[in-house]
Amino acid sequence: MFYVKWFFILSFWLLIGGFFHYTLPQVDIARITDTYEKRENPGANSIFWARGDAGSASDVTGRDVFFIQTRLANDRVMVYRNEDTGWGWPPYFKFDTSNLQAEAADLRSTAATPEYVAIKHYGWRLEFLSIFPNALSVWPVEGPEASKPVPWVNILILTLFAAVFYGLWVRWRRFREARIDPKLEEIQDSWEATEDAMAEKRGKLRRWWARQRS
Repeated sequence: MFYVKWFFILSFWLLIGGFFHYTLPQVDIARITDTYEKRENPGANSIFWARGDAGSASDVTGRDVFFIQTRLANDRVMVYRNEDTGWGWPPYFKFDTSNLQAEAADLRSTAATPEYVAIKHYGWRLEFLSIFPNALSVWPVEGPEASKPVPWVNILILTLFAAVFYGLWVRWRRFREARIDPKLEEIQDSWEATEDAMAEKRGKLRRWWARQRS
């Protein structure tokens, strides 16, 4: 029972951590190598794609998606999608996909004459599931060692979550101590009393049987 309890606790916190890691904005320092547009037909991974540009009609056969190819400061390749979030989730209210694509195209550079940018995004890059992080904004920086902005939004959201969770946990603990624990103690005392009564009856029955055989 101990291991089952901790399995569920760890699973819960892994889900919470994964949710925040995917949803909250992050910033990468990279060099944009190319920008392009590609026809996509989201399938089993559709949960990781937006629902198309804001104001566009839904298209069940697929849609054109903007992409931004980059090489990160650590020389690793990273590809971002560029989609509107609109009024959906996550609530970034992004409606400027075309403008962002134009900005990214204007900031392209080569390895011979590199120009680095900061790319704010959310999401993950999982090659085997064809999942791409969604770029939110891009701006030029001095170089690959440029400092990233302090993630005030992330700090605020995580602080609020911790405060709400702590408040709920305190109220649950008080409710449990006032209502649930006394009932559990009553049930345990009743069960122990029942066990004692059954043990006493079994003892009487053994003594009676012993007298009958003697």
